[in-house]
Amino acid sequence: MLSIKVLGSGCPNCRRLEAETRAALDEAGISYELTKVTEIADIMSYGVMSTPALVINENVVSSGRIPARSRIVELARETT
Repeated sequence: MLSIKVLGSGCPNCRRLEAETRAALDEAGISYELTKVTEIADIMSYGVMSTPALVINENVVSSGRIPARSRIVELARETT
């Protein structure tokens, strides 16, 4: 099971990244546990300067944008 984190303050793009990530992984049949990280200090601990950011198994794989669903699936498969 993948550990997925969406880093962001809760802005519309952060919520969209969460929704797109859930949809992409559900469609691909990949099991995951998703956590939202909203505290600035916690976000900064990942070295992220721009949100939203996507973290898979403690690796920042995207920052400052919302990847396409197909890319999210690729990133998840690369990380497993």
